[in-house]
Amino acid sequence: MLRVDGRRFDELRPVRITRNYIKHAEGSVFIETGDTKIICTATIEDKVPPFLKGTGQGWVTAEYAMLPRATAVRNVREVTRGRVSGRSSEIQRLIGRALRA
Repeated sequence: MLRVDGRRFDELRPVRITRNYIKHAEGSVFIETGDTKIICTATIEDKVPPFLKGTGQGWVTAEYAMLPRATAVRNVREVTRGRVSGRSSEIQRLIGRALRA
């Protein structure tokens, strides 16, 4: 049995990765898999949270945002509401933990 797009059920969508996608970021990629498009950037800053100052350790964190027309129903941008939704907050935490693991 095939999916609507002709793939077998155990077949992944093709993935395309474009490196150095954002001009001013220290690192960036644009990832495409089917209709899913992801921009991932990395920024390096010379600072750490207060509890790590003077330890010689670094810190990795993550931010997540979904554009308003990323889905069939338009979502209000969280930045205009002034707060991050519970879903976005949980996704940010998950990404941050995965990066630190």
